[in-house]
Amino acid sequence: MRPTIISVETFALLFLAGCAAPPRTEQPRPDPTKEAGYAEAVGQLAALDREAADLLQRGRAEDAADAITKGQPLQTRLLAAPRPTLEAMEAVSDLDELYARMLLSNGHAGDARLLLQKNRARWKNWKPQTAETVRRLQQAEDGIAECDRRMRR
Repeated sequence: MRPTIISVETFALLFLAGCAAPPRTEQPRPDPTKEAGYAEAVGQLAALDREAADLLQRGRAEDAADAITKGQPLQTRLLAAPRPTLEAMEAVSDLDELYARMLLSNGHAGDARLLLQKNRARWKNWKPQTAETVRRLQQAEDGIAECDRRMRR
């Protein structure tokens, strides 16, 4: 039997393949929802939601708009987590719902509808479904229907 002759390039490739470093195992990323600052941000956003809702109720739309604007960076931070907590999602959803109500009252039904569609998607896909998530889904769908009625006028 005659020996197989391989090229220098093939030999070098085989040699280097055998010397390759083992594959790197990716370290799991820390869960931002477990950090103390995350729970604090949820509380701050929930407080701003309550403040904005109260201001809207009392007819102080400009002050409510300021509270909503203050809440938006917190909302972005909470949504940056791969799996936000239920409490965070509720606070985020409340801010969007308040902003949508404000936009709707100012005649911006299309913009309000976009915010309510985000809420519908959030609650339609939330697992596990609860009576509260179903209520929030219905609230978003009712708001979307109201936006549609106003846009048809």
